[in-house]
Amino acid sequence: MANNLYDTLFAIHAGKTQNFIFSPLNDEAVSYTEFLNRTAQCANALQQAGLSKGDRLIAQVGKSVSALTLYAGCVQAGIVYLPLNTAYTAKEVEYFLVDSGAKLLICDPSTESELTTIANSNNVSVLTQSADGLSGSFFDSVRAASISFATVDCTGDDLAALLYTSGTTGRSKGAMLTQNNLLSNCQALHKLWEFSENDVLLHALPIFHTHGLFVATNVSLLSGASLIFESSFDKDRVIKLLPYATVLMGVPTFYTRLLSEDKFDHALTQSMRLFISGSAPLLAETHKQFEERTGHRILERYGMTETNMNTSNPYNGERRAGTVGFALPGVEVKITDPETGANLVDGEIGQLEVRGPNVFKGYWKMPEKTAEELRENGFFITGDLAQIDSEGYISIVGRDKDLIISGGYNIYPKEIELVLDDAPGVVESAVVGVPHPDFGESVVAVLVGNEKEIEIPAVEATVSESLARFKHPRKYVVLDSLPRNTMGKVQKNELRKTYSDSF
Repeated sequence: MANNLYDTLFAIHAGKTQNFIFSPLNDEAVSYTEFLNRTAQCANALQQAGLSKGDRLIAQVGKSVSALTLYAGCVQAGIVYLPLNTAYTAKEVEYFLVDSGAKLLICDPSTESELTTIANSNNVSVLTQSADGLSGSFFDSVRAASISFATVDCTGDDLAALLYTSGTTGRSKGAMLTQNNLLSNCQALHKLWEFSENDVLLHALPIFHTHGLFVATNVSLLSGASLIFESSFDKDRVIKLLPYATVLMGVPTFYTRLLSEDKFDHALTQSMRLFISGSAPLLAETHKQFEERTGHRILERYGMTETNMNTSNPYNGERRAGTVGFALPGVEVKITDPETGANLVDGEIGQLEVRGPNVFKGYWKMPEKTAEELRENGFFITGDLAQIDSEGYISIVGRDKDLIISGGYNIYPKEIELVLDDAPGVVESAVVGVPHPDFGESVVAVLVGNEKEIEIPAVEATVSESLARFKHPRKYVVLDSLPRNTMGKVQKNELRKTYSDSF
């Protein structure tokens, strides 16, 4: 037996002196060989802490080289990795501790006292690692451990990670991701995006999320590429580092902030070969401005916690704004009727379903929820509303839960948002449905403007010209910014709650 995920992503680099990671945070350059040595030390430290194959480990630590070796050490030791957003409160962490049955929690020293109280009451051990990755009780154990470790045998069906969904419609669900899920996905992306050992990825994403950990990092590892490992996205630092990179993966906020700087131009990006965006929709206007400024066309892709990546615009070919491209090689997609599950024809809006080696094993300890969303034939019901055009490009029109039903009519928020985004003075918008005494639900439009005040009558005129009356917002709200999570997704659940008493 072998450990295919470790062997394919990590072990293949044994003996390489090429730099794998440069961390400006600590002015630290780490070669592939040194990274593998640290990974083995980490795996030894985990075993010494009492963990064995199949045990769950929760990591709520800052982004650092040490945090990445913790993930790698879990892979080598067959331990199920469960990364958590560092912004989660102790009460939120307690839910994940209890639900996952984790055996060990690694946290920042600043939160050790509070989390130890919670962990001890649930028979969970606690070790620490600082935000810069250079101190803490776990770091000390790693530093003292051997650089020799016998990789634990794992099958492709063994769990590699447990990632919890955002829980916007209920309690968070743990998506069980296998070694095959992770490996098949990064192999498809590596080939599609033409990654090579000559690439340098400017990595400014968090690594507690699929995007930063399993897309950015795994694809780079498979390719033998190098990483510039930023602790977070800082516009000025990214601009400074771009001339040394070839690829940037980001969320829409990255690109809008970069465009706000005049020095972000063609000359600055001449070393770059690829800009990738995901985790939230990118406005068509951002696409246009970016191409005009840099000569580069952003590549949008689409994925989710339960599946990693499902689709991508082409590397060679038209990258079409407003779409997420085509299904990845080996992945099947279809549009179905939300009520009946029947297949819909191209051009019709329905729920998006996907099937492939990337699709997760199911929800942790939730067989009923798994059965609701993962069909017996292997298709996963994503919860996203989408349509496929005559050329095969897929567009995400919104979330199924975001569908507004007003007076018996289905209203798709994305359709209204596209009109609002083109209205005078509007930079971006979010449309939600809230309770209405007569219609069941009605439309609320939340707008973000530029420096000039938004004139609502002008916005209403734009809407009237483009949309049937039943789709018109009955309330307009202007905010300085839309509420977003750490990955840049607009939190429509917050907007629905805030404006639930509008009518």
